[in-house]
Amino acid sequence: MSLTLEQRTNIDGVPKAAELIEITGAHALEASDRAILNLLYQHAHDSGRLGTPMASWEMPITALRPSKHNGTDRVRESLARLLSVQVKVTYREAETSRDRVLLTHLFESFDMPAEEGSGGPVRFRVPVSLVPVLAQSSRWGRIKAEIVCAMSSKYAIALYELVQLRGNMDRCVESFRLDRFRDLLGVPPGAYERGNDFIKRVIEPAVLEVNGLSEFGVRVDVERAYSRAPITGVVLAWWRKTGDEYRATYQERQRSKLGRMSRLKGVAEAIEPADRLSLPKGVLALLPQP
Repeated sequence: MSLTLEQRTNIDGVPKAAELIEITGAHALEASDRAILNLLYQHAHDSGRLGTPMASWEMPITALRPSKHNGTDRVRESLARLLSVQVKVTYREAETSRDRVLLTHLFESFDMPAEEGSGGPVRFRVPVSLVPVLAQSSRWGRIKAEIVCAMSSKYAIALYELVQLRGNMDRCVESFRLDRFRDLLGVPPGAYERGNDFIKRVIEPAVLEVNGLSEFGVRVDVERAYSRAPITGVVLAWWRKTGDEYRATYQERQRSKLGRMSRLKGVAEAIEPADRLSLPKGVLALLPQP
């Protein structure tokens, strides 16, 4: 059995444990927080010491800035949120083969320069209770920092990671209960409970950025008893991009963020009438029919 910590970062991205990708309770985190989370865990993974209890790491605080033109104040705010949030990590205990849930923080501590305008390193640790969970992890998705940092929607980042975790599976369609899908995407409890709001504020922005910036195409269909009934579930379909679709995604990531959403929406509007026909035939056959 291959372990996540034995994998190396390569051109396809850093291997991120499924247990970290499928955390729940992270609804307080913003897109910038999730991007910094990935940068910190990549640094820890690449050191080869992520499975070592009480290990500590450091990296320049300026390396966590979303832009070279920004100061470190936003980074400090993100670190504070990352330290305060409590998440649920589901894992399978090796000794009993039973599923368990670990209530934990994502980091044990951050030690940073006292003055906001100064550089210097951020020193950090991973909670001791989380280390054995990561050490026994055998499922992972390869996450590219450049893609995560290019996204502006926290729901897009979460969806991207879910798809990366599933990208090499035999199947390319998966159904989720609505509450499970909301938890995995980090939707705050009580937010966007109306079906149309959930579609407009969560699903559409997430699908737009994943399709526009990642190496997989995705489609998300909602399930309900009839057209105006409450949403009960979600069907996620994904496929690996090739040819012009892949090249267009790569080119967009090289362009400025300025005007990106307008560009992505323009592409989305252009293909909307033929949406289902544009899907790969194998994926299309597995989707619910309108």
